[in-house]
Amino acid sequence: MNKPVLPLTYEQLDHWIESLQPTLLAEDFAMAIGILRGGAPLALMVSHSAGTPVAFLRYDRASRKVAWDSTLPIPPAGSKVLLCEDIAGRGFTLADCIAFLQQQRLDVKTLTGAVDDLSRTQPDYAIDARGYFALFPWERQAYTQRYRDDWARVEAGDAPAMADDHEYATYAIDLDGILLPDVPLTRYDEDLAAALLERDALLPFDVLPGIDLQRVRTIITGRPETDRARTLAWLERHGFGHMQLVMRTPGTHDESPAGAAAHKAAAALAGGVTHFVESDPVQALLIAQQAPLLRVIWWDAHTRTGMLVGARAWT
Repeated sequence: MNKPVLPLTYEQLDHWIESLQPTLLAEDFAMAIGILRGGAPLALMVSHSAGTPVAFLRYDRASRKVAWDSTLPIPPAGSKVLLCEDIAGRGFTLADCIAFLQQQRLDVKTLTGAVDDLSRTQPDYAIDARGYFALFPWERQAYTQRYRDDWARVEAGDAPAMADDHEYATYAIDLDGILLPDVPLTRYDEDLAAALLERDALLPFDVLPGIDLQRVRTIITGRPETDRARTLAWLERHGFGHMQLVMRTPGTHDESPAGAAAHKAAAALAGGVTHFVESDPVQALLIAQQAPLLRVIWWDAHTRTGMLVGARAWT
């Protein structure tokens, strides 16, 4: 995936729709209609913001069939409705759903969470994501390699359907404090060579985070690239050699908590993972702030507990 990620959180989407409230009220839509599943959250946000009733369409991509999926009836002919979808993509979903509603003699306007370079249909309201890969909170797994591979197979007719969303969960983990104990920073300051030898001799924790290690794609560590050989040797020695290792480049990110967190957030996004397990609480907060759609778990090896964290800047 060559495009940079544009993460769009629930809060950002809600704020965007709130910014449209005067226009939406002036339009006096009879109904907000969400295309299941990605358009549903946006239709609900529009409903809360503008007070319009909400209904849904169901779309089958293979047959290109559209179905009304709501207990509410289709609005009377001539009514103005707002059709909501997460992205105006290169496929036919939005175009086919517009055509379905127009066949009911409805006046249709469209709202999508994003429009990009490949959009077949240009919506009336959208966040401009041209040049980016728009990532939504209900599709955070869409950036994983397995998801993209499965999507290509389904689109080509080589597979019947996508797996359930949770099956695409892909983890990256920190190293020190996750697989093995941290050596106190003061030891490195006192005698670097001795501290490195001490670290090399450490054994893995008896209890590791409660995740399926087969889903762990990558170890992302704040250790500098110069430590690669001895780090790989430790991983091989203790049965973790199958995991990809991403290390910090000092010229790009320094060893401060902010520098290490920036390195880990960038590497997690580049690696297409959905979850990251971090041992340092400060770094966990900084990573969550910089990668808002990444599931960041702070793991406390001493209490053997994890905490899902999120963070926003306070100014």
